[in-house]
Amino acid sequence: MEFIIVTGISGSGKSSCIQVLEDIGFFCIDNMPPQLISNFAEICSESRNEQGERISKVAIVTDIRGGALFLKLSESVSQLKNTDGIDLKVLFLEASKEMLMKRYSETRRKHPLDEISGGELSKAIDAEIELLSDIRANADYIIDSSLLTTAQLKEQIAELFLDKPGDRMIVSCMSFGFKYGVPGEADLVFDVRCLPNPFYVPELKHKTGLDSEVRDFVMGSENSAEFERRIYDMADFLIPLYVREGKSRLVMAFGCTGGKHRSVTFAHRAAEHFRETECVVREVHRDIDKK
Repeated sequence: MEFIIVTGISGSGKSSCIQVLEDIGFFCIDNMPPQLISNFAEICSESRNEQGERISKVAIVTDIRGGALFLKLSESVSQLKNTDGIDLKVLFLEASKEMLMKRYSETRRKHPLDEISGGELSKAIDAEIELLSDIRANADYIIDSSLLTTAQLKEQIAELFLDKPGDRMIVSCMSFGFKYGVPGEADLVFDVRCLPNPFYVPELKHKTGLDSEVRDFVMGSENSAEFERRIYDMADFLIPLYVREGKSRLVMAFGCTGGKHRSVTFAHRAAEHFRETECVVREVHRDIDKK
């Protein structure tokens, strides 16, 4: 049974996440106390759906709304990871403090740690980040929703769980613009701002790295070709080591100034490179549509 625990910072998009998982066939429960997770997993493994089929996909949301009960999550995760027949993954959602404060200001909702923090939102967010630091460190997947639209967030979640990749490593090749911030979920960040910039070529300025003319311009430099070769050499060396340690997702983020030309070129070409391996490849261009 595929069992996903969705957790993370309040206001980071867990509600949108569980909606997507439900849409792609997961049996979903929101706000479950960690102490009940193991019992719930056992019930699901013995249950059948309306068609008489065993429940094979389950997702639950558990977070700080559970108060003191939530602090037992690590114990529940350890117990489930050692349970036969359950493929457990922990998905952790987060966002920058600035974005979280903006979202709470717009929705006017009360933070779950509002009383503990004396009504100060900033302190409540800091306290939650600290409380969840260990859980984040041991999560299988981390998604930073700070600069993602709801549609982009849903797309990333669907790509992760729509088709179960088994034991194969998922390599996400992401482009981004440094002017919008470095993606928090990135494992490896490559700064390609040192390479030729198509932005200053009039006929290329309004195109992106998905256009062959832009890619040809960027990769026409010997430095670009050498940069790319060294990235692949390093990644091809590291991926088997990550797999051996049990890591199931690697996010390689390529950043340029605006996230439209050089970063997109490298993310696109990297995705093509890794599609020739046994990895499951995701290609994400976070800032390509920003004005």
